[in-house]
Amino acid sequence: MTAGKINQRVITQRVTWVRQMLASLQDLPLESRDSFLKEKHTVAAAESYLRRALEALFDLGRHILVKKFAYPATEYKAIAVGLAEKNIIQGADAEVMRRMAGYRNRMVHFYQEITPEDLYEICALHQKDIEKLVQILATWAKSHQ
Repeated sequence: MTAGKINQRVITQRVTWVRQMLASLQDLPLESRDSFLKEKHTVAAAESYLRRALEALFDLGRHILVKKFAYPATEYKAIAVGLAEKNIIQGADAEVMRRMAGYRNRMVHFYQEITPEDLYEICALHQKDIEKLVQILATWAKSHQ
């Protein structure tokens, strides 16, 4: 496999999707744990928006790795590791992305372990981490066409 060219349309679509999902999370009652937990549909919506935001974030990272480095990362944690190895993300950001990969995998494969309280914590306190990472990846992709 050889490296190729980043498709800016793919980058734009994934960045837009992540931001749409984060905006949808902002529409939920995140001002307090009690208001978030009060309605079961809020918890379900938050899980869906968060999972889709994370999946688009990792799809963005995968696209960069494959197109620029011919780096065949398929698992989410491997994407986080690859982005760190290529110095696209560094330090604490790399660790945050690795943890996000694990959380996304738990959401999909061990969904019964995800508590509404855990989901509230992520949605209320860590959306800025997702936005920061998507901005880092989008900026890197734009400057490395």
